[in-house]
Order: sequence, then structure tokens, then C-alpha cells
Amino acid sequence: MGGSQRSSAFNLRPKGRSSLRKGSACALACFAIAAGGCGSSSKTASGPKFQHLVSRPDLRPPSVTIEVASEGAAPGYVFIAPKKAVRQEGPLIVDDRGQVVWFHPLPLGVADFRVQRYRGRPVLTWWQGHSKFGRGRGNYVILDSAYRRVALLRAGNGLAGDEHEFTITPRNTALITFYEGRGDVIDSGFQELDIATGRVLFEWHALGRIALAESYAKRRGKAPFDYFHINSVELGGDGNLLISARNTHAVYEIDRRTGAVLWRLGGRRSTFDMGPGTTFAWQHDARWRSPTTISLFDDGARPQVEKESRALLLHVDLRRRRVTLVHAYTHPKHLLSTSQGNMQVLPDRHVFVGWGAEPWFTELAADGKVVFDGHFIKGADSYRAYKFEWNGHPPGRPTVVAHKSGDGRVTVYASWNGATSVSRWQVHAGATPAEMKPLRTVERAGFETAVELRTDAKFFSVGAIGPSGTEATSGTVASG
Repeated sequence: MGGSQRSSAFNLRPKGRSSLRKGSACALACFAIAAGGCGSSSKTASGPKFQHLVSRPDLRPPSVTIEVASEGAAPGYVFIAPKKAVRQEGPLIVDDRGQVVWFHPLPLGVADFRVQRYRGRPVLTWWQGHSKFGRGRGNYVILDSAYRRVALLRAGNGLAGDEHEFTITPRNTALITFYEGRGDVIDSGFQELDIATGRVLFEWHALGRIALAESYAKRRGKAPFDYFHINSVELGGDGNLLISARNTHAVYEIDRRTGAVLWRLGGRRSTFDMGPGTTFAWQHDARWRSPTTISLFDDGARPQVEKESRALLLHVDLRRRRVTLVHAYTHPKHLLSTSQGNMQVLPDRHVFVGWGAEPWFTELAADGKVVFDGHFIKGADSYRAYKFEWNGHPPGRPTVVAHKSGDGRVTVYASWNGATSVSRWQVHAGATPAEMKPLRTVERAGFETAVELRTDAKFFSVGAIGPSGTEATSGTVASG
């Protein structure tokens, strides 16, 4: 197996199933800033289902509510791709107050939005395309920190790229999943692709290696039988591949050279003795966390076989062929996800869970204490949810809108979609565009900062101020 060659060891914790715990130097102006701030442990008040941004009316992301935001939470932003009951689908980054950092609406469905590394640099990645019956046909996108496209990748050998996995490996290749109809059966598998050329380096099919009898799924009339349903692929430290198949309730180790199944964990033909609390059903997102630790998201539903979904850490004894429970994380609302979901281990060993069909995301300390918890609108979901640090430097200019409200009052709205280093906005105003002068500098207050002024100026612009000074200046607009 080469287990000792896998990634560095994960700090194991005692096993157990735990629930989560819950104006001015010049007499021209005076101002007020509209901010959506919240205390470190207070709830962000719920508002409309969709956000309305004065400076960017073309963006209508779903509102995000933060229920818990502890000072002990890891740094970083939340990465989701809400779909279904939303006005616009697309990759969405929000901060620890639920404020938008970057939103990119698309006419296609989006899944598996996250930060990865390509050629030594952080990039944004996602799948985009059309999905039907939980199987996708689309392609894979890589953007750099300026939100410029680096690559658009497609599955090879005439297959359609599926939504379930897009992982960039340390050798700058991509692991992607596919589904393919074969008579009355749906085959599924994965490819490893060279990102630079699109060449298929390795391809694996379940059909012919995994028997139909291993499936827990039921045939539905004349519909093709989706007996396997692959939903994650990961390259192990020994070069072999770890995959998860929802409909067989099993995780498999695949030999990278021959494609042979080296072992099964879970399911009808498990190679391992499954200890108390380690069995799972309809699971997603199996990952190596150490040479002897695997994480996965145990949906436990559709059809329901468990009371609630769990994010699991499992200790895998490869020599003795035994699996024991390290930790099981559940939500205080006892969420039961009927599809999707993932579990991420953060650099500080906190665990970040996306609850799949349930529109929640949660960060827990290693002992199970909730340190961050949020959700978006009911009826929507995100295939996975992640937390990452990210430095975005969008091209172009900030956006500004100025609205008159009577009695010499003007409200200036400033935003810059995707900019992460802006800490302040400087408002410039003048009777004409040629007479613009700095009027007021204010702290940034979320994606869009509203600055209320008392002034007879007719033209306005804003400058985005970051660590190195003014980073960019908007165009000039007239108040209306």
C-alpha cells in the first residue's frame, strides 16, 4: 500500500461522537457609514433572501447569515457556490460576517469552488456546466489572483467532465470525474489530466472492476442504473488513488499503474473490520489526512439510514485491516443531508464542514466545539463549502454611485468586486470633474460602503486605499 509514504501525520484525538456547540476639517460635509458589522460571538441579523447592492445592481447573491463567529475561528473566507433557489448561480466568497468578497454569476451551474495551488501559486478553481440527476457535463476553470482565466480544462477521450471532483495534484495535473452510459447501466470513473496540454495520463472505470451487486442503489424502471456514483478522487502519497462511491457506501484504493482495486473500506465487501461508529452510507469527499487517517462526509440519507449526517475522521490500520472512529462531528440542528457535502481540515487542525443539501457551513475545533457557523437561504445548497485565506487583486476600477437625497445630502456607494486588501475609501468631490478634491476618508464597511455626505458638489469618485496607499481610483460620476 505504501501507507508510510502518505502526507504528514494528522494529530489524532480520542474517539467519540460529539454534537456541535452551539465631518470634517471643511464645513462642506458630515458623514455616516452604513456597515454590517457584528460582534465576535453575536448573530448576524437575517435580512432579505437576496442582496441588493446599489453600486452593483447586476449582482444578486443570496444573503448569508452567520450564527456563530468566535474569536477562535481560523482566518480566511468562506467559499461556496449556491444553486437551486437562487437568482444567480456562481462562485461566491464571503467573509466572517457573511459579507460578499467576490461574486461571479454565471449562466451555468457551478460546483466545487475553492482555492488550490497550480505551478506554485494560489488559484481559484471550479467546475461549470449542466447537471441532471446528480451527474454533470461541463468543464473546469482555473483563475489567478487577478481573476483572469489561466486554464479551461475538459475531460478527454470523448467523455464529459462531471461536477463531483476537480483536484489539482502537486505535479500540476488534474483529477476529474466522469459518467458514461453503457446500455442500461451508468459507468463512472476518473481521469488524470495534464493541465497544460489536456492530455489524459490515466483513466479508470468502475464497470468491469466493481460488481453491480456491490451497489445499495435500486433500479428505477427503465432508467439507466447508476450503481457506483463516484464523487471524490485523491492522489495519495504513494501515488495510488483514493476514491469514494456514494452508491456502494465504500471507499476504494486504486493502483495508479494497473487500475486494480487494492482494498475496499466499507460497503458490502469491506477489506476492513469496521469498528463501532465507523460505518457510513451515501458518503462523499474521502481524503487522506495522515498515513493512517481518512476523513469523509457521511450523508447517511436518501434513503435515510442514519439520524443525522456526520463528518468523520477514521483511523485505518492497514496491517491489521481494522477501522476505528477518531471523531464524528454533527450539527446542533441534527442536519441530515440527502446529498453532497464535504469535510476540510484547516491548517490549525480545525474542521470545516459543508453540509451539502443543507445550506449550512460550520467550523469546529478539534474537540468538536463550534467556533464558526453560518447558512444561506432555505431551498438552496452548495455541493461543497470551504474556508481559505485569499488575496484577490481584480483588474479594472472600483465602482461608485452617488445618490442625492435632498437637503444637500448625497450618499456615495463604493465597491470593488474581489478586492481583499482595501481597508479604506477616500471620497473625492467637486462642482466639475476638473475640480475634484478629497472630501472624506472612511473605513471600508463590507462589500459596499455607503458614505452619507452633506455637500453641494455634483461629481464624485472614490479611491481604494490599501496597505501601500491608493490602489485604484474609480471613474467620476454625477449624483442623481
